[in-house]
Amino acid sequence: MSTPTSSDSKPVLEVTDLAISYSTRKSQVPAVRGVSFSVRPGETVGLVGESGCGKSTIAFGILDFLGGNGKVVNGSIRFKDEELVGKSRQELRQIRGNQISMVYQDPMQALNPTLPIGEQLTEVLTTHQAISRSEAQKKSLQMLDRVYMPDAKTIMKRYPHMVSGGQQQRVVIAMAMLNNPALLIMDEPTTALDVTVEAAVLDLIEDLKKDFNTGIIFITHNLGVVARVSDRLCVMYAGELVEKGQVTEIFTAPAHPYTRGLLCCIPRLTDSLSNTQLWSIRGSVPHPSERDRASCIFLPRCDWHRENRPEYSAALMQCGERHPELLEVSKEHHSRCVLGAATLKTPWDDYFRGKMRQLSTDEDDDEATADFDKNLAIVRNLKVYYEHDTNSLKDVLKLREKSYIKAVDDVSLRIKKGSILGIVGESGCGKSTLVKGLIGLEKIRGGSAELMGVDISTPVFKRSLDTIKELQMVFQNPDSTLNPTFSIGKQIARPIRKFKTAPRHKVRKEVEKLLSAVKLDAYYYDRLPRQLSGGEKQRAGIARALASKPNLIICDEPVSALDVSVQATVLNLLNDIKFEFGSTLIFIAHDLSVMRFISDFIAVMYLGKIVEYGPVDRIYPPPYHPYTEALLSAVPIADPTARSTRIRLEGDVPSALNPPSGCHFHTRCHRRNLLADGGGICEKETPPRQKTGDGHFLYCHIPIETLQKAAAETGD
Repeated sequence: MSTPTSSDSKPVLEVTDLAISYSTRKSQVPAVRGVSFSVRPGETVGLVGESGCGKSTIAFGILDFLGGNGKVVNGSIRFKDEELVGKSRQELRQIRGNQISMVYQDPMQALNPTLPIGEQLTEVLTTHQAISRSEAQKKSLQMLDRVYMPDAKTIMKRYPHMVSGGQQQRVVIAMAMLNNPALLIMDEPTTALDVTVEAAVLDLIEDLKKDFNTGIIFITHNLGVVARVSDRLCVMYAGELVEKGQVTEIFTAPAHPYTRGLLCCIPRLTDSLSNTQLWSIRGSVPHPSERDRASCIFLPRCDWHRENRPEYSAALMQCGERHPELLEVSKEHHSRCVLGAATLKTPWDDYFRGKMRQLSTDEDDDEATADFDKNLAIVRNLKVYYEHDTNSLKDVLKLREKSYIKAVDDVSLRIKKGSILGIVGESGCGKSTLVKGLIGLEKIRGGSAELMGVDISTPVFKRSLDTIKELQMVFQNPDSTLNPTFSIGKQIARPIRKFKTAPRHKVRKEVEKLLSAVKLDAYYYDRLPRQLSGGEKQRAGIARALASKPNLIICDEPVSALDVSVQATVLNLLNDIKFEFGSTLIFIAHDLSVMRFISDFIAVMYLGKIVEYGPVDRIYPPPYHPYTEALLSAVPIADPTARSTRIRLEGDVPSALNPPSGCHFHTRCHRRNLLADGGGICEKETPPRQKTGDGHFLYCHIPIETLQKAAAETGD
């Protein structure tokens, strides 16, 4: 977290009593109401809340990007003492991209795929400044260097699809900063990035803020990220601000029940490994057309009201009778709750421990005695290669040997029955390719894979129905796997009929049973996917995977795009499925705090190879592989007062087409200087397998004792 700016400095942006509505065929639907906040130069104001709370709507309202049916119906937006509401599009066009810039969640939506990156950068300058094209190119190159872009000259000539996701995001940030804007709006800029790339981007944002004294609005649902970058915080719920104040005060003494609920949902690296449940907020954010403005909007989901504590009973009676105002909790800290500062009578630490105790009373003692002795699946020296065809004359005439992208290279694993195996690593390390090879969606080029003694090294179309039945998958994006024209019930019923897991006359009853297992009511049978929230669609995808009663379920990044409250619900559900159905799961993620909560065993992958493997309790404390150490240090912590040693990996993951010799990680390793030869052996020889005990091993030339000592000296 950066040092807060002086409260005496004049705000660059002042939003006062902002209300935004969208026109529908029936009526005006209010999306944002009564929002007020300010942003000072050199200050970052975080906007957090679940999807549908109005965070992005506020950002688009500031820029007047609300579309044809959206408009600001009340309030004021003053930028540098100039009112933006009511300005013409021509006037706003001179401000947008010049004095106010925006960085979007998906950089590919902000970049033109048909133009080289250099042309897009220079256009930003020539549009808003009286500057020659050559001077604009020079400044663009300097800005790419400023955002730590490797080989900036080459990047200027490339098209957006020719650079990695992290590099694309740096290009968009460089584009936003070219005209030295007074205000930078960042809408979920790190959601889709790996933890290492995310850490580099957050470092970059802090550096640019100091150098340019830019005010920043940072929109995210990741509380760990917002704790690190923000000076002040605004918590949004159902189109309203429910709490705002200094970020340190809100995280250490949250005053609104919604803020407390969000903080309880987060899996932490310091949590006990015996925890099998996360706290989750019941229900979901109401649709704008269904929000009761005559009472507290959060009332149906509020723990304070549900627990009905005697000391608060008189005040809580008002929740259903009037809409609460923002009340002062302390100087610059306000909460939209009838209890006001009385919420702090229950300190945050006591409140959090109380929630954890409530969860622990629901745990079954039998869950802690899982039997992991039997192997459900065995993978030996698995290889998944992609043929690299350049369409050059030599390749067409077959004048040279074929080259291959080694996405998965010589991987061996034993997957224990009834366990959850987590596979973690950066994008491009081979996680998804490995599981696609197991499920039969990618061709296996070498090695073998067995499930319950049956060979699954063949493509899916060559497998028997019995084999397909035992291995199912939950994908990252449920929208891309659910048919929008069929009801949820019909889509879950299809595999039941296909694999004959229930008699035909009992199919609907079986579907309703599966819906109940994933915490959805029976009436969801007839609902279409568009009528479900993101978390509900993911639960429907899990129910469909369970329909064939498989022994192994593969989950590929199933919670990476979800809000923390929905994420907690889905993670709890997967744990319940493991215990109730006896299922074995492979869980892919890039969030190591999520991985620590859900997994029994963890495999760390880098450039197609496993570099570390072991039980979850042996992976997180040292000694660990230098790559694992870097991943752990990059995890954003939901505590603005926390200080940890940050390890930043240099450069991007090398190409799997031509991986480095010896240890693949040696080109980015921060520990290679611990070896007597300065890491020379790392460049020449494949690292040996070193065991630490209890099934934990890693592949590294550095002795275990040296790694242990180095981690202790850095304070890990």
